[in-house]
Amino acid sequence: MCKFNLKNRLKEIYSKFPEAEKAPVIGITTNHEGMDATLREKYYEQVVKAGGVPMLIPPVNDVNVIINTLNAIDGLILSGGADINPLWQNEQPSPQLHHINSYRDEAELLITRLAYNRCVPIFGICRGMQTLVTALGGHVCQDINSLEGVLKHSQDADRSEPTHKVELEMGSMIETYMEDCSLYVNSFHHQAIDNPGPHLQVSAVAPDGIIEAVESMKEQKPVFAVQWHPEWMGDDGLPLFRWLVAEAQLHAKAKEMHRDIITLDSHCDTPMFFPQGVDFGTRDERILVDLHKMHEGRQTAVTMVSYLEQPKDGKTFKEIAPFPVEGPKEYADLIFDKIQDIVDAHSADLALARTPDELLTNKKAGKHTIMLGIENGQAFDHSLDNIDHFAKRGIVYTTLCHNGDNDICDSARGTQTWGGVSPFGREVIARMNKLGIMVDLSHAAESSFYDALELSAKPIVCSHSSCRALCDHPRNLTDDQMRCLAQKGGVMQVTAYHGFLSETSEATIQDFMEHLRHAVEVMGIDHVGLGTDFDGDGGIPGLADSSDMLNFTRELLINEFSEEDIKKIWGGNWLRVMREVQDVR
Repeated sequence: MCKFNLKNRLKEIYSKFPEAEKAPVIGITTNHEGMDATLREKYYEQVVKAGGVPMLIPPVNDVNVIINTLNAIDGLILSGGADINPLWQNEQPSPQLHHINSYRDEAELLITRLAYNRCVPIFGICRGMQTLVTALGGHVCQDINSLEGVLKHSQDADRSEPTHKVELEMGSMIETYMEDCSLYVNSFHHQAIDNPGPHLQVSAVAPDGIIEAVESMKEQKPVFAVQWHPEWMGDDGLPLFRWLVAEAQLHAKAKEMHRDIITLDSHCDTPMFFPQGVDFGTRDERILVDLHKMHEGRQTAVTMVSYLEQPKDGKTFKEIAPFPVEGPKEYADLIFDKIQDIVDAHSADLALARTPDELLTNKKAGKHTIMLGIENGQAFDHSLDNIDHFAKRGIVYTTLCHNGDNDICDSARGTQTWGGVSPFGREVIARMNKLGIMVDLSHAAESSFYDALELSAKPIVCSHSSCRALCDHPRNLTDDQMRCLAQKGGVMQVTAYHGFLSETSEATIQDFMEHLRHAVEVMGIDHVGLGTDFDGDGGIPGLADSSDMLNFTRELLINEFSEEDIKKIWGGNWLRVMREVQDVR
């Protein structure tokens, strides 16, 4: 066959369907030399060998271009090149500073940080490692040759020739992908990392102590970087590119699922920060849920609660309220007014919803959704009429109590005032059933839980609870409670609060997944979901704020939950119960 016959080549392509296998798109940052954006072919050759589709990213610092690029790619390679300008670290240049590239620095620092916010898998190489660390708050040494006792790290050997050894940290992400904890690598640099910063940890060092690899071990994100050049090392360097492509496949799948399904967090306490003047429309580091983070995590909806602290003996709610109010009802109304103001200020991108249908309508319109809830039934202020009032305001559930007994029921941290649900509490549950408000038993004593389960004509929920069998905390549900909840058609939303996940150490998303798997084993897949408790002390590595929601879906996929199961966990089960409760005909 003639090599230069386009017709025959196209015929070959057209003869089968699909024309090509689906593969993740890997963006690769490019160098800038003279008037050209350039890249060594070894980078994209390794991406192709690993099963990815390379897409070259020119050094453009236009935010619209960067954001749209991030939406188009499934993984990111930060390539090698010139020195990082020390001015980005508030330092003046040392005499040993080499060539810097003003075209690249700003563009790559921006795309790196924004990719990190979006849980895009990142692989940094040489300068790319320095870019990653600088973007995430670490520090780059301008010239390691000025230090005593360092090896030669800028080699004269062929680029494919290993020249020194590195030791990998046991248990690190990179160690699991390589066959040996000791590697022999090439090296062409004189800048290096001396402080990985708050978001990254060291995962490999050279014999002279120079940091050779960093990764996101603590924050459980698919992010790592190496100081050497694996693109030049052929098959020996290929496992790292295969890691990136595998993670990019997960990321692509997660994005696809978030596009099609409802991703709902049933409980956050962000209004607790309203007295600090937080701005929901900015990426406000004081809160874990805001419009930016919801968008980065591709999160459909959150139930935002008005939390009311239970007064201690001898105190009134007015005395402890964060805002000046006369009582608990006025406080809850004030919080809902402030949420309404937030929605009004961002109406093009944000909306309220009371029903599952309204939620679906918002999603189709491309809007994120806030649903309203109450945490602590003292907001009703011992009046059934106030339940009617809050129903008209659009609340979807009320947590009957919090940390302390109230006039409705006993708390898990109470003194058994009523021995379960009070006489008034019985009326409250009946009225909530009548008005289509979900009864939430998170924070309730076991006696209150079983009473409410018996009293409610509708399924009950636990909007943010975990498993007592794995973490012996009175706030968590026993296996018997979980089974009874499932038998009555209810749902338990596993929470990301470290104290409810682990008794011995700081919890991570791995602990969360253990609780979720246990809940599924005990209750079945139709009765579990996610209630983070963000901004109420919830938030763990791997599921630290709303921007990590794609990372949560990644973990669900890694744990081999099916697409249908993930749909149920992410909101399907919760919305099923909501529909049943709201059907008050």
